[in-house]
Amino acid sequence: MDLFSNLSLAFSVIFQWNNLLFCFIGCVIGTLIGVLPGIGPVATISLLLPSTFRMSPVTAIIMLAGIYYGAMYGGSTTSILVNIPGESASVVTCLDGYQMARQGRAGPALGISAFGSFIAGTVATILIMLVAPPLAMIALKFGPPEYFSLMFLGLTLLIYLASGSMIKALMTACVGIFLGTIGTDTISGIERFTYRSYTLMDGIGLIPVIMGLFGISEVLLNIDEASKQEIYKTRISNLLPTLRDWKDSILSILRGTFLGFFLGILPGGGATIASFGAYALEKRLSKHPEKFGSGAIEGVAGPESANNAASQASFIPLLTLGIPANVVMAILLGALMIYNIKPGPLLIKNHPDLFWGVVGSMYIGNVMLLILNVPLIGVWVKILKIPYPILFPLILLFCLIGVYSVNNSIVEITIMIIFGIVGYLMKKFKYEAAPLILAFVLSPLLENALRQSLLMSHGSFSIFFTRPISLILMAVAILLLVLPLIPGLKRPPKGEEID
Repeated sequence: MDLFSNLSLAFSVIFQWNNLLFCFIGCVIGTLIGVLPGIGPVATISLLLPSTFRMSPVTAIIMLAGIYYGAMYGGSTTSILVNIPGESASVVTCLDGYQMARQGRAGPALGISAFGSFIAGTVATILIMLVAPPLAMIALKFGPPEYFSLMFLGLTLLIYLASGSMIKALMTACVGIFLGTIGTDTISGIERFTYRSYTLMDGIGLIPVIMGLFGISEVLLNIDEASKQEIYKTRISNLLPTLRDWKDSILSILRGTFLGFFLGILPGGGATIASFGAYALEKRLSKHPEKFGSGAIEGVAGPESANNAASQASFIPLLTLGIPANVVMAILLGALMIYNIKPGPLLIKNHPDLFWGVVGSMYIGNVMLLILNVPLIGVWVKILKIPYPILFPLILLFCLIGVYSVNNSIVEITIMIIFGIVGYLMKKFKYEAAPLILAFVLSPLLENALRQSLLMSHGSFSIFFTRPISLILMAVAILLLVLPLIPGLKRPPKGEEID
């Protein structure tokens, strides 16, 4: 009975005209930035976050969520037609999707991608309704030691699963934790690393940091590389997959959905890992693995289903535990804190309209995205032809307006430019920004949980190893840090790194 009442609440929230409108806007923007190579959901959400501060928190999160899972839909278009992933989760779609386009089967590739994404997104939303409330009830048993251990594990997983050097990921996470300590200590009132700056007394703002790292740096990198994309000229027809296509793809879609959902829940997991995992799984289970890489439709269906399921599943740890599973969720965590909403086990009870409104928006958003992607493929292809010299100045303008509009501060514009240069150098030298952002957002929460835990134990760190749940979480985290140091043991192979 609760399930039906929750579903009723979900649709009553999403069918309010403003929520429905901004859900549609989020889906359109998400598809657009998924189509445009070089602009990902992280940069876009960073740019648009200041524009949501005058909205209600429910409307804002619905729009930002639509941008995130909408980008997973749009990213397949560039992978198939241009052989350039619109965002990192669509990398593996290039392998078979582009080959299908070269064989004159761009239509079925785009069609099965859209339908597979719709099925995966809908199933993932149903699973969110079933999994999230019980998980929130379990999380009510968590105290400060368990929360510290869980956040520590989330950071460790992100470092362990980093596509580049684990040492570099660990370094950037440490920098993020340091940046999070800048400002006035909430307990003692002592200023830390502020250098008598009134702006820094409140800490470094999330908006200038993420806009610099993901907006400004992306522009600088693309100008530096001066990349040009060429659309493979083929007639796009027969978008509806044939019965043979469905027969070849349906099990791949289902396997990708459940694998993506599971990996999306894990802190440090996400859509990129899910898509690579689904591709590897399909190739291993296939009776003809030699077809993969030369136009196998299963190589499109599985990964595209997995990345959509993972993107929606990643909302579970954020909303029920207050732990972001990836950098997009870290930005949304910062947004919720700005809206004065504390995500965690009490969110479903204290803000049911927010949680169930987001769930309802996923149902409606998936329908909107199916409508946007299948009939409007021709429109997205034309948008791909927008020249970068026009696109990048607009991104810079949005960055400047967005940062200045938050606090009317020139200092924050300077901070954004500094982090833009830092982000550019990080990408050039293969340092990932995701661990830095996640650590930066979690730093105040980590510090508070650590202090509360030590107060409970009168200064003894043994509290993290004497409570069962905390002990298990800390043991897994320490194991992940130590594992690469053991001779003969290496991390699982990563997919291709996308700058």
